[in-house]
Amino acid sequence: MVKIGLTGGIGTGKTYLSTHFRDMGIPVYYADDEAKKLYRQSAFLAEMRQAFPDEKLWLPDGALNMTQLSQSFDDEDFLQRLSRFVHPYVMRDFEKWAEAQNAAAVIMESAILFEYDLVSYFDKIIVADAPEALRIRRILQRNPNLTEADIRQRMSRQIPQEEKCRRADLVVCTGETYAEGRKMRNAEL
Repeated sequence: MVKIGLTGGIGTGKTYLSTHFRDMGIPVYYADDEAKKLYRQSAFLAEMRQAFPDEKLWLPDGALNMTQLSQSFDDEDFLQRLSRFVHPYVMRDFEKWAEAQNAAAVIMESAILFEYDLVSYFDKIIVADAPEALRIRRILQRNPNLTEADIRQRMSRQIPQEEKCRRADLVVCTGETYAEGRKMRNAEL
């Protein structure tokens, strides 16, 4: 079985592209969605409470304060520690999920494969790419509460898109349509 990592910066069209892979019969594991499921598992939460005993993350009944957790993402040190804690769980879950698939190839969609040195888990890396202005427009459409400055700040936390493209086995340009994506890619060649 070939394990493929599908990555790219925020707004590059990873999820859109992954739907086309699914339509072709390639199972896709959505790392963000699966990581969110962890926060509902009691065994995971017990270990997280030991690793992150800070009381502001926990409600009086012992449940994780999701509002406080999401606000903590602005703290780069906290985000790094949390990611180092969560990623091994996600990768183990991906491995179990992949073994259960009856397919010649599987894909994990994750924006942060390069940022957290997860590429060694995969045989090939595909990077979704799109012009920055289009990425910003896409993000604003799906999350109008963000400002362009918010989006640029999030982009700055990720490895630059150009670097991701250089490291990829394959780059897929996602424009407004596939035809536009092909045209953009051909213009770069």
